[in-house]
Amino acid sequence: MLAFDRGVSMIAGIYPPMNPFLLKTLHLLGVFALFASLGASLLASARGRLASVLHGVSLVLILLVGFAMLRKPPMDQSWWMVKIALWLFIGLAPMLAKRGLLPGAVVFALTLAAAAASSWLGLAKPF
Repeated sequence: MLAFDRGVSMIAGIYPPMNPFLLKTLHLLGVFALFASLGASLLASARGRLASVLHGVSLVLILLVGFAMLRKPPMDQSWWMVKIALWLFIGLAPMLAKRGLLPGAVVFALTLAAAAASSWLGLAKPF
């Protein structure tokens, strides 16, 4: 196969998808890093830049790998849109604590509830 043909077929999506176990492992790695960064920035009152960077990088990893697992979002279902809303809430959660709108422990509990709801939505796909 010529290099040009291979490039065109890659753009057309002919190659098989990535290993689902690798994708799930990367997705969980992003979730673990996300909650490590939330714990560092919310409960320990760390104002460090490293926790914020880890928070942002893990959010991007979760989003990209999540869409890679979906391949094509099911537009007739709305569960994945709710997961995006929960992802946005978890992304904005440290700002709620840093600006003093909610105590850090409350924000952390709300993010755990959002993560539990997101996990349930991803597994059950109820609507």
